[in-house]
Amino acid sequence: MKKKRKILVCGLLTVVCCLVLAIVGGAFYMLDYSLNPAGKEQRDAKTNDFLRERYDGLVEWIDSMQAVGALRDTFIVNDKGLRLHALYASCDSAQGTAVLVHGFTDNARRMMMFGRVYRDSLHFNIIAPEHQRHGKSEGSSIQMGWLDRLDIERWISVADSLWPSSPIYLHGLSMGGATVMMCSGDSLLPSVRGIIEDCGYTSVWDEFAGEIKNQFHLPPHPLMDVASLLCQWRYGWNFREASSLEQVRRSTLPMLFIHGENDTFVPTAMVHPLYEAKTKGYKRLWLAPGSEHARSFHDHPQEYFKEMKNFINKTKQ
Repeated sequence: MKKKRKILVCGLLTVVCCLVLAIVGGAFYMLDYSLNPAGKEQRDAKTNDFLRERYDGLVEWIDSMQAVGALRDTFIVNDKGLRLHALYASCDSAQGTAVLVHGFTDNARRMMMFGRVYRDSLHFNIIAPEHQRHGKSEGSSIQMGWLDRLDIERWISVADSLWPSSPIYLHGLSMGGATVMMCSGDSLLPSVRGIIEDCGYTSVWDEFAGEIKNQFHLPPHPLMDVASLLCQWRYGWNFREASSLEQVRRSTLPMLFIHGENDTFVPTAMVHPLYEAKTKGYKRLWLAPGSEHARSFHDHPQEYFKEMKNFINKTKQ
């Protein structure tokens, strides 16, 4: 009897150990898959092809601006000692400054469809920072907007120094949309007058939980819990604290929420609790008819521009 009980206990312990190892191994895989994805160099190399496919004349606009020194590179060093890159351009008789914040695995050039509109049509200075581990910026992992918000706040100071007394607007797309919302709950310079977020997620936890379900058909617990703990141990932040929703609750800045009606990557449903969480200061929500993730400007350029312009005109003073 004792021998059978011992075998049973050993068997159960073996099963438990295997499950623990599988969960921990899966959590490590999830963290690397999400925050250290392969293919950065190839994606960066295809940037011009991506822009040519979606936005007529944009690559030529970028190249011509760089050729005459109007669109320039600049670098800062953050508090972790990482060298971070941005593209920037001044505008004569500027009416304001736009800080353009790109999405997951993108780069500054991929935000220049907005840069061209801000500079040429709205007469804004523009600066487009690159997140850690993106473009020409250093960094060992993607921060999903949470620690990136601190870098963006440094870039806001750079913009304020380059163009004193200029009203500043933050405009973020996808992960960049989440980043500017995460900035919104912090104490920002008085020169920041408003935030435009396009298809940002409610929190890193919510976004990753959705992707685990959609891509791998797995429940969030306990894999997400362990991966979040590993993220805290490795990178100093966790999935639950990285919350756009909680930061928006604190925000008093005017905010324009934009989301495609047919977004499944960052589900359209996420924008509604974000909008409702914004209880202080001016807010507006625009849903782009029929648009999928990060396609609202591409699909509806005139309507998008109208929303941007009206928002800025309403909040600049």
